[in-house]
Amino acid sequence: MVDLRTFNLSGTLSSLSLLFRPSLCIPQAVARNFNELPLPLSRAFGDDKRFGKVNIRAVVLDKDDCFARPGENEIAPEFKAQFSRLRAEYPHPSLLIVSNTAGTLSMDPNLTSSALLSAATSVPVLAHRTKKPGCSAEIMAYFHSHAELRDLKPEEVAVVGDRLATDVVLANSMGAFAIWVREGVVAKAEKSLFARWEYGIHDWLKRRGVESPVPGSPFE
Repeated sequence: MVDLRTFNLSGTLSSLSLLFRPSLCIPQAVARNFNELPLPLSRAFGDDKRFGKVNIRAVVLDKDDCFARPGENEIAPEFKAQFSRLRAEYPHPSLLIVSNTAGTLSMDPNLTSSALLSAATSVPVLAHRTKKPGCSAEIMAYFHSHAELRDLKPEEVAVVGDRLATDVVLANSMGAFAIWVREGVVAKAEKSLFARWEYGIHDWLKRRGVESPVPGSPFE
């Protein structure tokens, strides 16, 4: 029987959309692992002249297999120093954790995991009804609720995560920048079948010249 708590309708629909727009799963930048994220994150995009001058003012950060082991609500020891640097570079309210486990109301209805994660990281965790990649409106609503980010544009947001079908598609669908963390906390052999497939899909598309979209508001 299918566990409806883990079913990701948003992700399923986005996977179908990739048949028509495969560029949605191509990130604007790739970091080998969390420790190799350049700070400030704007530096990650400087080699692509299509983007012009990039100014990242807010960051959406994935949890599972990005900076934490799946199912755990704390920073992996090897990434703690880099996490502190990222938090210092993007102080509150510019850094937001968006997970498809902690903070997702179908998986974390009492927000217990969300509270534990926020306490461990000193970073807010978004409570959201729709799983990634379908929660862009909730993300922007959070940022816009703070006076210093009320004028934030999608192209001033960077989404950092280890999954193409959720994190990267989220970024490209909302007109933000994506940084794909190619090697997460878990070894490739231990990842899910779908996660392992993403490596081959990304490399196959890149060999065929598929480029990432140029960020900008999809509503303009």
